[in-house]
Amino acid sequence: MSSHVLIADDHPLFRAAMCQALAGIVGPSPLQAASVEETLSLLAEDENVDLVFLDVKMPGNEGLTGLSEIRSRFPNVLIVIVSAHDDPVLIHKAIDLGACGYIPKSSSLETISAAVTQILDGEQWLPADMSMPVVSTEDINNQQLADRIALLTPHQFKVLKLLSRGMLNKQIAYELTISESTVKQHVSAILRKLNMMNRTKAGVAFRHMMDVE
Repeated sequence: MSSHVLIADDHPLFRAAMCQALAGIVGPSPLQAASVEETLSLLAEDENVDLVFLDVKMPGNEGLTGLSEIRSRFPNVLIVIVSAHDDPVLIHKAIDLGACGYIPKSSSLETISAAVTQILDGEQWLPADMSMPVVSTEDINNQQLADRIALLTPHQFKVLKLLSRGMLNKQIAYELTISESTVKQHVSAILRKLNMMNRTKAGVAFRHMMDVE
């Protein structure tokens, strides 16, 4: 296999362990990032990266927003969540938002190697002992919301993320260095794509979907 990999985690020791687990499985030595911002920059610089291992608890990652932002800006990149959390609800949210696998940090190097091989073969990988909860109305709603979030453009996603923090249009415009009228256009498009009546509901739904607690 000749996949180009990026390991996004703020713990150097874990990145080193991942590099060891990936030895002989992927192509060049993996790129490494310690924050979401650094991850996005490296992906923009190197279009050959096709697989990202993403920690949900790292600088710049508000819950699962890092996963969604990478999916929005780089839809062809495969993303595997690596986390110390093994909550089935969190795992299902990550999969709904487009992750192709979920590897607990407690996994052995052999398990990580096997997971990566399976993912690179085009299959999804989840912990073998993960309990599968009964599909509920909330699960269905989460899936529908994840599908709608995937329809947003990268700019719309950024606006929604700031909107979910309670920021006003003027504040969002300043943060993104765009006009207030452009923000209004983005908000209108966001509400239409998410099938939401107002920005407050959109913000609450987004925060709930991205929450990892």
